[in-house]
Amino acid sequence: MSRSRDGVPADAVHRDFGGRRLLLSLLRVLHIIGLAGLSAALLGDGVRFNAAVWGPLMAGSGLAIVMLDRWSDPAYFHQVKGLVALLKLALVVVLALVEPLRLPLFWGLLVFSVLMAHAPGSIRHRRVW
Repeated sequence: MSRSRDGVPADAVHRDFGGRRLLLSLLRVLHIIGLAGLSAALLGDGVRFNAAVWGPLMAGSGLAIVMLDRWSDPAYFHQVKGLVALLKLALVVVLALVEPLRLPLFWGLLVFSVLMAHAPGSIRHRRVW
């Protein structure tokens, strides 16, 4: 069995199935819809946009994306992108539980998420261990 330079079996470096990219795209759509609804609730219109609905949609779809990414790439949590995903999930929990930190965490997570999503692959895929 051949191995990659990281010592992971070459056939385990990336797993795939028909429709994975479509599923990932649909999860990202749900994630952005949840973000938009949560944004509206946090930034002003909490009457029409209930954070208790939009927050779980955003967090649940984000968790599903992380689970699919981890399944597809066994080294996911050894890389910056996987550790960033865990950090973001932890901060979303803090955002939900600690009201005085909601707005600063919301803006910080938004900026951090965009920066990491658009960072070069050499940063996102860098192995931490």
